[in-house]
Amino acid sequence: MLKKKGLFISTLCCFFTLTTFHSFSQAPKKLKTIIVDAGHGGQDGGASGQYENSLRSKEKDVTLAISKKLVAELKKQLPELTIVPTRTTDIYQNPNEKARIANEHKGDLFLCIHADSGPLKTGRRQIGTRTVTRYKVTYTGKGKKKKKKSTPYQVTEPVYEHFKIPLTINGTSVYIFAAHKTSAKLSAIMKEVGEFEIETGDADSSYSPVDFTTPEGRTIAQIYAKRYQEKSDRLATLVNDEVDKTGRNALGVNQRQVGIAVLQATNMPAILVETGYINNPEDERYLNSEKGQQELAEVITKAVKRYKEQLETANKPN
Repeated sequence: MLKKKGLFISTLCCFFTLTTFHSFSQAPKKLKTIIVDAGHGGQDGGASGQYENSLRSKEKDVTLAISKKLVAELKKQLPELTIVPTRTTDIYQNPNEKARIANEHKGDLFLCIHADSGPLKTGRRQIGTRTVTRYKVTYTGKGKKKKKKSTPYQVTEPVYEHFKIPLTINGTSVYIFAAHKTSAKLSAIMKEVGEFEIETGDADSSYSPVDFTTPEGRTIAQIYAKRYQEKSDRLATLVNDEVDKTGRNALGVNQRQVGIAVLQATNMPAILVETGYINNPEDERYLNSEKGQQELAEVITKAVKRYKEQLETANKPN
């Protein structure tokens, strides 16, 4: 009897939670605030051009330049939204600080700008020759009378120099927080106890606060973590699609197995755009050019606009 009663209460609780969330999901949260994060900064230079004859550019400078153009483009094409940059100068912020800024501004999207790289192979080439003296050792006599004799002779040997070989891979890729890291995203959501709000679709009250200390609140947080994963993937796919339209090499949507801390700690859909390979000559020139930086800003803005349109279409009542 007690087991049946417990089962009934548990079923009722789940029904209440799902019914409550269903009413929330009828009106998905509108896009109001976008956070733009320029990766690295300050003493954290990120990747740098190290191959032979590179521009010696630093990732922190490239990401800041692109992020500034992205902020300007978003404000221009989406003036009704609030655009918040995490940094506008060369300062250092750890991932938790970046996430804190995003969460405090109650961002609806987190756009993180980076530049990719990879391990460089070392090449060797001959640049000349040099003459060196070597010694041929011989021995005469036996026993205690044995003597060592060194006869000098000269040889010509090559002189080599070593250099870093540039990467052959180039293009833009987009990352989202890994599916197996959803628990970290859930933790970010549940830190907003007493502040996190979900749209209810109620004409009198658009938002309802969620208490994550309750079983119902924890269930809702889990659903929202999954929803953020799906929305992040949707936006990332749109960015990749817009990159492909420019003729650049679009490398797809990816998930790093080690996870990306700043994406997991933000309480919102989040993507990280690896704009190009800083150790590929073509990409490094592109990332440092006004044309390349502006094109990337426009590409990401187009994707955000498409995402916003899809969100608003989903919000319209049937």
